[in-house]
Amino acid sequence: MPPPADLPLVRRVLVSRHRRASAQLTPPAPDEVVVEEPLEIQVDGKPLAVVMRTPGDDLDLVRGLLFAEGLVRSADEIAAIGHCRRGSAAEAGNRVLVTRQGAPRGRLSAARRQLVASSACGVCGRVTLEQLATRAPAIGAGLHVAPDRLLELPAALRARQAAFARTGGLHAAALAMVDGERLALVALREDVGRHNAVDKVIGAALRERLLPLSRAVLFVSGRAGYEIVQKARVAGIPIVAAVSAPSSLAVELAEAGGQTLVAFLRDDRLNVYCGRERLAPARRAPGATPRALPAAPRRAARAPAPPPPARAAAPRSGRRGRGAAGR
Repeated sequence: MPPPADLPLVRRVLVSRHRRASAQLTPPAPDEVVVEEPLEIQVDGKPLAVVMRTPGDDLDLVRGLLFAEGLVRSADEIAAIGHCRRGSAAEAGNRVLVTRQGAPRGRLSAARRQLVASSACGVCGRVTLEQLATRAPAIGAGLHVAPDRLLELPAALRARQAAFARTGGLHAAALAMVDGERLALVALREDVGRHNAVDKVIGAALRERLLPLSRAVLFVSGRAGYEIVQKARVAGIPIVAAVSAPSSLAVELAEAGGQTLVAFLRDDRLNVYCGRERLAPARRAPGATPRALPAAPRRAARAPAPPPPARAAAPRSGRRGRGAAGR
């Protein structure tokens, strides 16, 4: 699942390197970095927030964010969504306009204040267990997956992170569906922010009307913060897994919401912090094989930045190929 050719996820730059054994910096040589740009979100003609993100799947990012914030409850409540058609190409590509229908109106002003205060990371610093419980009840039992199937996720993630392999600068979130005795990876999105990547995969599922994701595993490449667990709970995801450590509030949220929280999922090991009863072989016969979520329609590509002048080749950094477990 490489990044689309028309999507500027990666930008070329010049970099000089230094090693302890070397006496001086190397001459500048070409390298690649991940693109990070602001995205302005307007809802019903009013500004909601500006988020820093990696361009691509912008509309799914916005869908997922609106759903996590309770500003829409289903895909049907989004009457229209698209990039702005006015202004320069850069401005139009970095502004998304949303019109809702039948959605809860009272939350927009509160969500705007909360997102500004929290740097648009979803729920950082302000959602309590009681507030979350009013919108997202605890998730019921019934889903089971063998621990060894979860151990397959890091390699599956690395194999599909083409932009990360080139830059080392992106997080990823993946949705895998429990299909009998196996897990089927149906969606993966990359972004400079973990919570953005989660919004993108949940937004894709919302677009395809697949929520609640009652047979899904959400796997993230970084740590398991409580905003990740919260977004998963709102989407009905029973199992959250992460490459790195959980936080105390993430564990508390998962316990309160009846979720399974797995962390330090890498190589041949994992830690289960709550909900261990789900980590057992599936007890039901497999159904239809889950289909991969289609990518959202792409807008026209912006002209790529011109490559830097040719330089003498320099030794490459040793950071390439770390994969998800290296973050």
